[in-house]
Amino acid sequence: MKKLFKALGLIFAGLFIWAAYLQYNDPDAFLWYIIYGLAALGSLFFAYGKLGFVPSFVLCLAYLVATAFLWPDKFEGFTIGEGDIVNIERGREACGMLIVAMVFLVYSLRIRYRKDRERTN
Repeated sequence: MKKLFKALGLIFAGLFIWAAYLQYNDPDAFLWYIIYGLAALGSLFFAYGKLGFVPSFVLCLAYLVATAFLWPDKFEGFTIGEGDIVNIERGREACGMLIVAMVFLVYSLRIRYRKDRERTN
Protein backbone atom coordinates (compact mmCIF):
# COMPACT_ATOMS: atom_id res chain seq x y z
CA MET A 1 0.00 0.00 0.00
CA LYS A 2 2.86 2.35 0.79
CA LYS A 3 4.21 2.08 -2.77
CA LEU A 4 0.74 2.71 -4.20
CA PHE A 5 0.35 5.97 -2.28
CA LYS A 6 3.90 7.03 -3.12
CA ALA A 7 3.10 6.48 -6.79
CA LEU A 8 -0.16 8.38 -6.36
CA GLY A 9 1.70 11.34 -4.85
CA LEU A 10 4.26 11.36 -7.66
CA ILE A 11 1.58 11.08 -10.34
CA PHE A 12 -0.40 13.98 -8.90
CA ALA A 13 2.77 16.04 -8.50
CA GLY A 14 3.37 15.57 -12.22
CA LEU A 15 -0.24 16.37 -13.07
CA PHE A 16 -0.18 19.55 -10.99
CA ILE A 17 3.07 20.65 -12.64
CA TRP A 18 1.42 20.02 -16.00
CA ALA A 19 -1.65 22.02 -14.91
CA ALA A 20 0.62 24.91 -13.91
CA TYR A 21 2.43 24.76 -17.25
CA LEU A 22 -0.87 24.94 -19.15
CA GLN A 23 -1.59 28.31 -17.53
CA TYR A 24 1.20 30.04 -19.53
CA ASN A 25 -1.25 32.03 -21.68
CA ASP A 26 -3.59 32.96 -18.83
CA PRO A 27 -3.64 36.67 -17.84
CA ASP A 28 -2.96 35.71 -14.21
CA ALA A 29 -0.60 32.83 -14.98
CA PHE A 30 1.77 33.60 -12.10
CA LEU A 31 -1.04 33.14 -9.57
CA TRP A 32 -1.89 29.74 -11.08
CA TYR A 33 1.79 28.75 -11.07
CA ILE A 34 1.76 29.35 -7.31
CA ILE A 35 -1.56 27.55 -6.75
CA TYR A 36 -0.65 24.44 -8.73
CA GLY A 37 3.01 24.61 -7.70
CA LEU A 38 1.99 24.43 -4.05
CA ALA A 39 -0.18 21.42 -4.85
CA ALA A 40 2.72 19.75 -6.67
CA LEU A 41 5.08 20.46 -3.76
CA GLY A 42 2.57 19.07 -1.26
CA SER A 43 2.19 15.96 -3.41
CA LEU A 44 5.95 15.44 -3.49
CA PHE A 45 6.11 15.79 0.29
CA PHE A 46 3.28 13.26 0.60
CA ALA A 47 5.02 10.83 -1.76
CA TYR A 48 8.16 10.88 0.38
CA GLY A 49 6.36 10.76 3.74
CA LYS A 50 7.20 14.35 4.73
CA LEU A 51 3.70 15.83 4.69
CA GLY A 52 1.94 16.08 8.04
CA PHE A 53 -1.77 15.74 8.66
CA VAL A 54 -2.35 19.37 9.66
CA PRO A 55 -0.66 20.96 6.60
CA SER A 56 -2.42 18.48 4.34
CA PHE A 57 -5.81 19.19 5.87
CA VAL A 58 -5.23 22.96 5.82
CA LEU A 59 -4.40 22.75 2.11
CA CYS A 60 -7.56 20.70 1.54
CA LEU A 61 -9.63 23.37 3.26
CA ALA A 62 -7.86 26.21 1.44
CA TYR A 63 -8.56 24.62 -1.95
CA LEU A 64 -12.21 24.05 -0.92
CA VAL A 65 -12.49 27.75 -0.05
CA ALA A 66 -10.94 28.59 -3.44
CA THR A 67 -13.53 26.33 -5.09
CA ALA A 68 -16.39 28.17 -3.39
CA PHE A 69 -14.84 31.56 -4.18
CA LEU A 70 -14.33 30.74 -7.87
CA TRP A 71 -17.63 28.96 -8.48
CA PRO A 72 -19.56 30.90 -11.15
CA ASP A 73 -22.97 32.42 -10.52
CA LYS A 74 -24.33 30.17 -13.25
CA PHE A 75 -22.46 26.98 -14.15
CA GLU A 76 -22.55 26.57 -17.94
CA GLY A 77 -20.22 23.63 -18.43
CA PHE A 78 -16.67 23.52 -19.72
CA THR A 79 -16.99 23.91 -23.49
CA ILE A 80 -16.15 27.27 -25.02
CA GLY A 81 -18.98 28.62 -27.17
CA GLU A 82 -21.80 27.07 -25.18
CA GLY A 83 -22.31 29.92 -22.73
CA ASP A 84 -20.72 32.99 -21.20
CA ILE A 85 -16.93 32.63 -21.41
CA VAL A 86 -16.46 34.13 -17.93
CA ASN A 87 -18.79 31.56 -16.36
CA ILE A 88 -17.12 28.73 -18.25
CA GLU A 89 -13.62 29.88 -17.24
CA ARG A 90 -14.62 30.27 -13.58
CA GLY A 91 -16.28 26.85 -13.67
CA ARG A 92 -13.09 25.29 -15.02
CA GLU A 93 -10.96 27.02 -12.39
CA ALA A 94 -13.33 26.02 -9.59
CA CYS A 95 -13.36 22.39 -10.67
CA GLY A 96 -9.57 22.41 -10.81
CA MET A 97 -9.48 23.61 -7.22
CA LEU A 98 -12.04 20.97 -6.24
CA ILE A 99 -9.84 18.25 -7.73
CA VAL A 100 -6.84 19.51 -5.75
CA ALA A 101 -8.95 19.69 -2.57
CA MET A 102 -10.09 16.08 -3.02
CA VAL A 103 -6.52 14.91 -3.59
CA PHE A 104 -5.41 16.57 -0.36
CA LEU A 105 -8.39 15.06 1.45
CA VAL A 106 -7.19 11.61 0.35
CA TYR A 107 -3.67 12.51 1.49
CA SER A 108 -5.02 13.67 4.87
CA LEU A 109 -7.05 10.51 5.39
CA ARG A 110 -4.07 8.34 4.47
CA ILE A 111 -1.75 10.22 6.83
CA ARG A 112 -4.29 9.96 9.67
CA TYR A 113 -4.89 6.25 9.00
CA ARG A 114 -1.17 5.53 8.91
CA LYS A 115 -0.57 7.37 12.20
CA ASP A 116 -3.51 5.60 13.87
CA ARG A 117 -2.10 2.23 12.81
CA GLU A 118 1.34 3.16 14.13
CA ARG A 119 -0.16 4.05 17.53
CA THR A 120 -1.99 0.72 17.83
CA ASN A 121 1.07 -1.36 16.90
